[in-house]
Amino acid sequence: MRLSTNMIYTQNMDAVLDGQNRFQATGLQLSTGSKVSKPSDDPLAASQAVLVRQASAQNSQYSVARTFANQSMSQEESILSSVTSSIQDAQTLIVQAGDGSLSDDDRSSLATKLESLKSQILNMANSTDGNGRYIFAGYKSDTAPFTQDATTGAVTYVGGTTEISQQVDASRTMTINHTGNEVFQTLTGDAKAEPDGSASEADIFKTIDGALKALKTPSADYATDTEYTDAIGKANRGLSNSLNNVLSVRSELGTQMSELDTLDTLGDNREVTNASKLSNLVDTDWTSAISTYTLQQVALQASYKTYSAMQGMSLFQMNS
Repeated sequence: MRLSTNMIYTQNMDAVLDGQNRFQATGLQLSTGSKVSKPSDDPLAASQAVLVRQASAQNSQYSVARTFANQSMSQEESILSSVTSSIQDAQTLIVQAGDGSLSDDDRSSLATKLESLKSQILNMANSTDGNGRYIFAGYKSDTAPFTQDATTGAVTYVGGTTEISQQVDASRTMTINHTGNEVFQTLTGDAKAEPDGSASEADIFKTIDGALKALKTPSADYATDTEYTDAIGKANRGLSNSLNNVLSVRSELGTQMSELDTLDTLGDNREVTNASKLSNLVDTDWTSAISTYTLQQVALQASYKTYSAMQGMSLFQMNS
């Protein structure tokens, strides 16, 4: 087979260019720290890396969602802690009101204190977050969930009926803000029943209003001696039921916040796993890359030397 001078030059030039390309590719790995700079470098690794990055991004989004959920639940729990204290203070007043030796003035004084506690609970029920949204209004968070009649003092719930929920993991959604009627107008399963078989009062504000009416009514206006004590007893049971419901909501919040801690730990572990997978797929193997880079450098220098030597060779020179 005859080899023309042009063919020899072409073959040597191709060898030099191929060596340069491989040398530059390895150099790019060393400079960027990535062995997959474009999909054609390793199509399989590139496609798998896309999936891992998507999983990592989703995991980060859930982490942010859990932070938001924890802040919301912590804020609600803090408010309900204060509500708990106010209800317990109201219970103390109702116990004092049960003393049959109290005068009308004594009862009036207790009524004043109880009205103050009612106002405190109402203000807390209409609490807002840092963005001005009402916490216990459900999805109607732009308006106060509870309104009070200026004449009668009756409190009415006008908020939403659906609590606010947040997806905090791929398969977990939590209630992060309860509605006002769930907290202040609901009974637990073990609510104290009324002795006469009538329905227990679920609304804490109506319970307090009943107690206020009893305290403000002069002793002489009661038809029987037991009418007042029955009203106070009903208020005492109502407050106990309301307290149990608030504590039930707080228990749910505490359980969920504990679960958030567990999910955060799992999320951190997933992030470490995803980072490890991504590193194995696209990161440069420094030992292998440096070794290859050195060998390619030697091979490229040899190609340069061979090409330079070939430039001085021709049939004319051989025949001279």
